[in-house]
Amino acid sequence: MKTIINQEIPDFSVEAYVDGEFKTIKRDDLKGKWAIFFFYPADFTFVCPTELVDMAENYDKFRQLGAEVYSVSTDSQFTHKAWHDASESIRKVRFPMLSDKTGMLSEYFGVLNTDDFMAYRGTFVVNPEGKIKIAEVQDNGIGRNADELVRKLEAAQFVAEHGDQVCPARWRPGDSTLTPGIELVGKI
Repeated sequence: MKTIINQEIPDFSVEAYVDGEFKTIKRDDLKGKWAIFFFYPADFTFVCPTELVDMAENYDKFRQLGAEVYSVSTDSQFTHKAWHDASESIRKVRFPMLSDKTGMLSEYFGVLNTDDFMAYRGTFVVNPEGKIKIAEVQDNGIGRNADELVRKLEAAQFVAEHGDQVCPARWRPGDSTLTPGIELVGKI
């Protein structure tokens, strides 16, 4: 399996449900800001709403960090709207809900399950230059944690700004970082 870390995201144009409207989201909409692609299997399911609510409850944190969240499934934008209208939980979602009904994005990011044409739970952080900096994929029975994603985004942004430093495990803004060099070898 080839990694997609530091690969540029492909050109795309998909329909989305956002802020009570249908909109077209394109790769050009991401330029100059951080983006989080949050793939999930399907609307009207079980673990998915818990994850989308978790992301919705942390949405302001992501926005304060200069990132836009894009939830993505192979459902249509119409299904996204119906789910939003029907579910009190999903009504909390303010970020764009992308419709990947052709599977193009899911396939590119390596999360498309061709047996059922649904995405695995994949989380990807894309930098302002359009390159993937974080990639995480897990089986569909395992939910994710938005707090940890906030921490990873903060670390990715720190490393992007301070190229000579790296963030150790459990790093949080304000914690000590490491400057790679021979003097650290065997000392940590």
